[in-house]
Amino acid sequence: MPDLVAAIGEFLEAHNEDPKPFVWTASVEAILEKVGRCKAVLETVH
Repeated sequence: MPDLVAAIGEFLEAHNEDPKPFVWTASVEAILEKVGRCKAVLETVH
């Protein structure tokens, strides 16, 4: 576990040296449509 914690810390330090903001590429409508399709599929699973 200590190795995992150290590896995560090292990754975060390296990533934060040159951070890039996350930019959404999908429209709200596209996201909501996909959520609706997923919901319909999940409702068929028992």
